[in-house]
Amino acid sequence: MSQTDTLFTHMHRKDMPAQWQPAWDMLNKLTGDATFVEVYAQAPELLEFVMQQFYAKIFFGGQVAQRYKQLARLSLSLAHGCRTCNKQNIPGALEAGFTSEQIDALRAGETTGFTAADHAVIDYAHQVALTNMDGRMTAELFGRLRAHFSEAQILELGTAMAVISGMAKLSFVLDLVEREAYCPFAQETVRSDCF
Repeated sequence: MSQTDTLFTHMHRKDMPAQWQPAWDMLNKLTGDATFVEVYAQAPELLEFVMQQFYAKIFFGGQVAQRYKQLARLSLSLAHGCRTCNKQNIPGALEAGFTSEQIDALRAGETTGFTAADHAVIDYAHQVALTNMDGRMTAELFGRLRAHFSEAQILELGTAMAVISGMAKLSFVLDLVEREAYCPFAQETVRSDCF
């Protein structure tokens, strides 16, 4: 059973409303697996929320430059070990102006070659990541973020990361995405005594 074998029914592209077929095409092109759209097409109001209300208006819209949102999203998907997400987020980061060398460094946990604003965003993402149960906005981090962003932009960036993290976790739970080998949310690492 592959990591993307979900218990949910897949809606075939041809059976989807025409408005969701481009989302299927985009996801399939980037990752080779459009399971997320195929499953969520059964709940069009939820797919509309994710694709239009969140991604179109907040992630690709809003006040924060794409460079920082793409960096935050990639930092999260690397921390979470979402292979499907990484397949989308690496091209997004490249389109936002990051180099392959910077992405490789980020994968290796290195942040050389990044600007001060980038460092602040990476550190913010580390606080929001699902793997950091003690995440916190310290005065020091807030000061570094405020040197580059307004308070509204810091809230926007945090909200974007919170939605992305929550959707990643749900996608792991529902087996909608493929996990990296190091993913801390791999099925075999789930322990019942954690609850």
